Amino acid sequence: MFFINYLDRTAIGFAAPNGMNQDLGLSAAQFGFASGVFFIGYILLEVPSNLALHKFGARRWLARIMVSWGIVALLFTWVQNVEQLVALRFLLGVAEAGFFPGAILFLSLWVPSRHRGRILMLFYLAQPLTTVIGAPFAAWLIQQHSVFGLEGWRFMYLGVAIPAIVIGVIAWFYLKDRPADAKWLTAEEQSWLTTALEKETAQTETREKHPSVWLAFSSGRVWMLSFIYFGFIYGLYALAFFLPTIIDGFQKQFGTTFDVFQKGLITAIPYLPAAVVMYFWSRSASRRGLKTWHIVIPAVAGAVSIPLALFTGSPAATITVITITACAIFAALPNFWTLPTRFLTGIAAAAGVALINTVGNLAGFSAPYITGAVHDWTGGYQVPMVIVGGFMLLSAVLMVLLARQDRRLRSDAPMPLVEEHQR
Repeated sequence: MFFINYLDRTAIGFAAPNGMNQDLGLSAAQFGFASGVFFIGYILLEVPSNLALHKFGARRWLARIMVSWGIVALLFTWVQNVEQLVALRFLLGVAEAGFFPGAILFLSLWVPSRHRGRILMLFYLAQPLTTVIGAPFAAWLIQQHSVFGLEGWRFMYLGVAIPAIVIGVIAWFYLKDRPADAKWLTAEEQSWLTTALEKETAQTETREKHPSVWLAFSSGRVWMLSFIYFGFIYGLYALAFFLPTIIDGFQKQFGTTFDVFQKGLITAIPYLPAAVVMYFWSRSASRRGLKTWHIVIPAVAGAVSIPLALFTGSPAATITVITITACAIFAALPNFWTLPTRFLTGIAAAAGVALINTVGNLAGFSAPYITGAVHDWTGGYQVPMVIVGGFMLLSAVLMVLLARQDRRLRSDAPMPLVEEHQR
């Protein structure tokens, strides 16, 4: 589900340099705005959607999200102008709102905290692998000109939308809201898992006597985590939406020429090492216990590498540096998401995770729009990438400050955020 989710929301990045921008007459700023307006709809309904998931159950709500966003994604096949593109991107965000925090909440209801880092890492593998597999797949679809009388980029939209609807229907029958409903578990496994999860919930509710939406919204920790997440998401989507366009510019910058499928393969290059690094970095966090540096080091590495990518002397050097950026971002994200559910439970967890994702995804709107607008203003991507690096550096600084504050309040805090997590 996450694989298809990320492919659908970033499909615009593959379509842009392969006919869409030209056919619709888009400037870099208009493309950036259309890419980012998705997150406005997403943000408006993020918290309500996650509360609805808590009320109605993950099976119904996640399946509903997938089918509705698949239908909206399908309509991109016939978009005719920038106004329709912006409207559909906004509606896609509305339809998709709540999927990611809902999935994080769903996994927290299934997996005890000591195993959660590893499980979130396996879940998060879908995101880099989406580009590893999805970029060449999207490029192949784009090359299929005149299928059903559609331009290649329109056929690509058709090809990536239909799986969302199909998997949404399957999810309705396959997903279970709790371990007690899972027929593939033995009675002993159900009992062990249910008991472990109930014990953790009881301990958290004892520390936070009245779990509520207000508890999440009034928590300084939640807001600090929201701003840390903002920096990572700013880097993630600046990379996701503009990397295909940057690669398309290699011909002008370096005099090299690649066909559509080759560009898709080049786009995928940074994400395969990112998946490998994410796996081993998360294993380190699981074994050692999550440390501040598990999040700070990737943030600093991304902050330094992404501005350097456009000051290199060849396509290979550019992609190498961008690979470091991708590795940095994906190393941090799954470890980051183990933090909120350590001190929030129940409806407070639903609201807190949604709030963090909402604030973070403001970067999903601002990153592509600011990147496109500054590109139009300066005539290149150097300054926009420096801005990206600045936001990732801010995430590193805030993480250090949060860890110091947590150490100072250790004797009073219900659960320190960043310390060794004892098995």
